Formats: sequence, structure tokens, C-alpha cells
Amino acid sequence: MTHYRVPFFETLRRHMQQAGLELLLAHGEGTPDEQHKQDGGTLDWAHKLSTRYIAGGRLCWQPFGDLHRRSALSVVTAENKLLYNLCIQYGSRDQRVALWGHGGNLQGDPDSWRERFKRRVSHQADWWFAYTDMSAAMVSGTGYPAERISVLDNAVDTSQLAAQLSAVDDGQRSALRERLGLKGQHVGVFVGSLYPDKRLPFLLQAATAIRGELPDFELLIVGTGAQRELVDTFCSANRWAHALGVRKGAEKAELLSIAHLMLNPGLVGLGILDSFVAGVPMVTTDCGLHSPEIAYLDQARNGWMSADNVDAYSQQVIALFKDDALRENLRQGCAEAARRYTLDNMAARFTAGALGCLSRPPLR
Repeated sequence: MTHYRVPFFETLRRHMQQAGLELLLAHGEGTPDEQHKQDGGTLDWAHKLSTRYIAGGRLCWQPFGDLHRRSALSVVTAENKLLYNLCIQYGSRDQRVALWGHGGNLQGDPDSWRERFKRRVSHQADWWFAYTDMSAAMVSGTGYPAERISVLDNAVDTSQLAAQLSAVDDGQRSALRERLGLKGQHVGVFVGSLYPDKRLPFLLQAATAIRGELPDFELLIVGTGAQRELVDTFCSANRWAHALGVRKGAEKAELLSIAHLMLNPGLVGLGILDSFVAGVPMVTTDCGLHSPEIAYLDQARNGWMSADNVDAYSQQVIALFKDDALRENLRQGCAEAARRYTLDNMAARFTAGALGCLSRPPLR
């Protein structure tokens, strides 16, 4: 169980109690590599399952039969490696079973045996909890009945970031710009891990092109990862680009508060929520790598997706920097999206889906 899911499960538990339901939460242990990330979370009311990994971590056995038999509905994640899920999907008929997931691997090969197997198994469910509208379309596209799919609007807790952003005043912004040596009035920010799916060479090429047309453009790069050296080398040679490493909490909020656009030509996931809460519109590309949360980007309303080439991307960013009125409209769209994509909304949708599943005959 990752730490960012802890607030969701606490919120979901409250929603379900209000609806007359009891939430039993069970989770296993991560692989050694996953545990090394130290991003796990704990809840004193959750059940920790005995977990065994097989085939070098590619398969996992974590039985929860006792909890399943005590429950009217078991919701399990749609992952091929979780073998015990298949036992209850195919072997248990007395309790309802629902799947929760992306609807498919958006970064994988849809024709691979893994994805074909996942699509077949996805029909062995009485209900589907899909991350986003995009996920729901993927599930229904396999022939699963759309009326048995709940769209969750997958989210994380953004309330702390919102409070931190509200606390930043003009004096703090001016002091931060001075510390960073920012002179320009067109500031772009990248926030995320520095790894290949983020397409950092593309970002740096585009940044160079933007700087060529907007001499006061400056780029803030927040994060670290396997390609940190690439970023550091570029920023050392281009003083208008700033490699800032990992910044969290109030520090991240301050950096977002001085940016005008969020630049990420590669994979976009839950980071889009930072864009919405901060009112810093996201500009990305149609690169085919995105997570389901890309469905939240409403073109020309709360963000922008360009064609997948450096020239189209850089020209779109330049156009947005030059058009203050359009950028303000995008900021307003971000504010509207921030009010929708919340943990409370996600928990309400999950609870409604559980009640919907329990009120209908089994499908499997």
C-alpha cells in the first residue's frame, strides 16, 4: 500500500460508514525493489496479508479467503501477477467481485499475451471501478457492460498543496525569484521524476527553441532520477535553466507559484493535479505514453496537448506565453478541474459504485 493512498482509504472508510457499509482493507508487502523506494503507507485498521513472490517477483500469492468470505463484495486490483485474485474471480460465486484499475497498460503492447489475458480476465467481474473516463472506455471497449462501470476520477490528496499555495505571498515570490536569479517574465516549470518516459531530451530541445524566440524565458526543473546528469549538464551550459532537485511541501508550492506554464512533453499522470491546484496550465504532447489521468486535460480549457514534435510543442508554448487572456482562461479551467478531482469526489464515486454493484444480480 503506497503512502499516497492512505488518505483515500481513510476518506473512503468514512463515506462507506455513512452509507451503512463497512470497509475491510487488506494489503500485502511490496517486492524488495518496491520496499527500497520507502513509499509504503500504514493504517492500523488494515489487514496485512502474508505475501509470497514467485518467478523473480513477476507473480504474487497473497491469499485473503477469510476476508472474502466475510464480505458481500471484494474489490481487487486488475493486475496479472496477483494470482489469488483469479481464485475468487473464477472460483467464488457466493460473493460479488469487482475489479479496480487502469483498464489496460497504456505504455504496453495491446496485442501482447499479457494484455490479451488481462482483457479476458477483466470480464470475470460483477462490477468495474475504472480510474478515469479513458479507463472506462478501454474496459467497455472489450465488451464489458458500460452500466456496470464506475468512473472514479482517480485522485490524491491535494488539500495540503492548496493550503501551501494560498500561504505564498508576493514578498515570498519576489525573494524566491531573487534567490534563483530569475530575470525573465515567462517561466516554465517541469515537476516529476527524471526518467526516460518523461522525454527530457525533447523538453530540453523545446526549451532551447522557446528561448530562441522568447529571450526572457526561464525553465525550472524540479525532480531527480536516472537522467539527472543530463539535466544538470544542460542547466550548467544554459544559465536560464535551473535544475532544482527534489522540492516538496511548501518549497514546491513556492516554485509553482512563480511559474506560468507546466511543461511535460512526456508521460503525464497524477501530476496533472498539481497543475490544476496551482493554476499553472499543463502543456504536453500526443506522445501515447500517458497514464489514464491524461483524460482530465480538457484541450484549450485547462491545459494543452500539442502534436508530438519539438517544433509544434515549442510553438504552442510560445503562443500561450504571448496570449495572457488565453492563459488566464486556462487558469480558470484549472480551478474548475481542481474542484472536481478530489479525494472526497473519488470516495463518493467508489461508494456509489459499491452500492450499485450490491443492488444488482451477479454478472459472473
